[in-house]
Amino acid sequence: MPRVVDPVERRRELAEAVWRVILRDGLERASVRNVAREAGLSMGSLRHYFGTQDELLAFALGMVIERIESRIAALDPQVDPRRRAELVLAELLPMDAERRAENEVWLAFTARALVDPDLRALRERGRAQLRAGCLRLVEDLLGPGAAREDVDLETERLHALLDGLAVHASTRPDLYGPELMTAVMSRHLDRLT
Repeated sequence: MPRVVDPVERRRELAEAVWRVILRDGLERASVRNVAREAGLSMGSLRHYFGTQDELLAFALGMVIERIESRIAALDPQVDPRRRAELVLAELLPMDAERRAENEVWLAFTARALVDPDLRALRERGRAQLRAGCLRLVEDLLGPGAAREDVDLETERLHALLDGLAVHASTRPDLYGPELMTAVMSRHLDRLT
């Protein structure tokens, strides 16, 4: 009797194969052929789940966003705003192997999105969600009486700091480890509150 394959799980496995190819060989090598080989499937089997390379890549990028959202949703919402900000921001930075892989895949796709309109739309959705998250954190930290201009500027500053740390940690992990990223973010949150 043939084995029953969960299509949702198989799509996730294929997205993880995309990630492995990207992390090892670069985004330009994440072809349907190479991803199928990485996943131990035929190209025909892969095409059963994704009709095109663009669809496969978009799903792999969307999975980065989904995983981060899932981790943040699992955080305790009852902690004080300062601690919640620390916990949320730690989920967005490459603090361990899993988050480092997500960060590097995200950065690879960000570069590709400059020339790919489909990926650009997905990247923009992720950027908008990140900015909205930064806005919520800043609003919680500054409180209801904060001036709108202060909230907007601090949101941009937090978003830029987060992006900068993520890029630095990806390009120079020997210098930007979890301890330094935590210290920088903590100092920023101290000054913000």
